[in-house]
Amino acid sequence: MKPPIAFSLSLSLSLSCGVEASTLSQCNAKSMAHSTGEKKLISIDVSSDTVCPWCFIGKQNLQKAIDSAKDRFNFEVRWHPFFLNPDAPKEGINKTDFYKQKFGASQYEAMMSRMTKIFNSLGFEYDTSGLTGSTLDSHRLITFSASQGYDKQNALVEELFLNYFCQGKYIGDRKVLLDAAQKVGIEGASELLHDPTKGIEEVNEELEKYSSRINGVPHFVINEKYKISGGQPPEVFLRAFQAAADDGSRQ
Repeated sequence: MKPPIAFSLSLSLSLSCGVEASTLSQCNAKSMAHSTGEKKLISIDVSSDTVCPWCFIGKQNLQKAIDSAKDRFNFEVRWHPFFLNPDAPKEGINKTDFYKQKFGASQYEAMMSRMTKIFNSLGFEYDTSGLTGSTLDSHRLITFSASQGYDKQNALVEELFLNYFCQGKYIGDRKVLLDAAQKVGIEGASELLHDPTKGIEEVNEELEKYSSRINGVPHFVINEKYKISGGQPPEVFLRAFQAAADDGSRQ
């Protein structure tokens, strides 16, 4: 399976409370009414690629929404693989050269300018140095890490994003992956990455289950029902959280 190279910015969100500011107030009122009860679990399945800048942006906005709602809900965030460029070389190629060739020089400059501004607005410096290439090993590691807890998996995803987008590191490099795994406390990473066949079946299963019917990332599914695509602002996630809690789709 070879998903197309695409960044999806469309919103496919069917909310019982709607998406307008006026109805958001109604959602918040319902939240206050239920605040004395047990906090509901909000599960979030995220399909992403580790070299997708919109996935980094989406993660930061998702985290902002979670931080502002954690007094009302419990959260479980699970990350799943997607390949923007399944044929990217494992040895890596110069990031700037690759994107200039892919998009053209003028479009590349416009994209870099936009990404730089967005990253700065989130408190990060966008680094276009280094290599890009195959993300298979990063997805093997991320998928593997889920068995050690979704908090650790989430921390690993964040570290790899920072490595690639803010530190000019190539996440196809085994040492970079091992350093990230060690930093967030993932055990068994060396044994996994030493064998190029380990974890492949699990990655393929994840691709089939979560990413085979989408054509762009990031893609978020809230409580297996509410779908959000693209680097949406925190308010969109908050509306989805409240709608999922209100419809009682998961306790």
